[in-house]
Amino acid sequence: MTAAVQAKTLLQLSVAAAVATIAMKTGAWWLTGSVGLLSDAMESFVNLASALFALLMVTIAARPADEDHPFGHSKAEYFSSGFEGLLIVGAAGGIIWAAAHRFVNPQPLEQLGWGLVLSVASSVLNGVLAWRMLAASHEQRSIALEADARHLFTDVYTSAGVVLGLLLVPLTGWLWLDPLLAVGVALNILREGLRLAHRSVDGLMDKAVEPAVRDQIDATLAQFAHPTIRFDHIVTRRAGQRRFVDVHMHMPAGWTLGRAAALRTDVEQALMSAVPGLRASIQLLPTDVEAHNNDVEDLV
Repeated sequence: MTAAVQAKTLLQLSVAAAVATIAMKTGAWWLTGSVGLLSDAMESFVNLASALFALLMVTIAARPADEDHPFGHSKAEYFSSGFEGLLIVGAAGGIIWAAAHRFVNPQPLEQLGWGLVLSVASSVLNGVLAWRMLAASHEQRSIALEADARHLFTDVYTSAGVVLGLLLVPLTGWLWLDPLLAVGVALNILREGLRLAHRSVDGLMDKAVEPAVRDQIDATLAQFAHPTIRFDHIVTRRAGQRRFVDVHMHMPAGWTLGRAAALRTDVEQALMSAVPGLRASIQLLPTDVEAHNNDVEDLV
């Protein structure tokens, strides 16, 4: 199974899980009348919209490069995480609005047992799926999968908090505890939404590759280093699952073009083998020639 197919399959499962959890959590709210469980159900609607949009963006990101997009469509995934972040922020506002009304008019909770059973069952479903999606996101470097997985984990954590708090309501008689839990849920998912939106914007700004990936690139280039061969002006960036590196490779001026090109091919293949999904661009230069392209090294 290719990375793109696996990502689509997991997101399709996320859509199905969101539909199932909406049904269970809405049922839990209907049975109990708890605004805390209502807030949990509202977050599940965000899960559904987010999973559908992420599925669309992953499909677009998997498209091959074309004339209008010579570097591919990988950055489409960042729109997914940004959209999900904005939806989470909107859901947090709706939850706080609902909780405010319940603070003014507190109501007793009913059939709490069955409501909590449905809530816990939906959380277990989300937790298992989130764990699998997060593992796949690290393997594929997919921010769309990571965003959806972390949102699902947020859903699990908030559901656990709501369940724990609601168990205390009949023990203490504090009806205000229910809307207070809803506000806590809202603040928690608001933090996650803002974090996802920030990561999306950061990704669209052509950020350098991760330190571990840069270490792999440096180690690979070091294998070809020689008193007559050196590398400099190494510039990297990431776009979704893809990684890019531009390098200047200096070699003796007396080498033939064929010999220089053969070595460049070996270096490019070594880089792409060391870092899956990497696109390497190497500029050949004589040893005593320097080129400046207004990159980071030229600006410091």
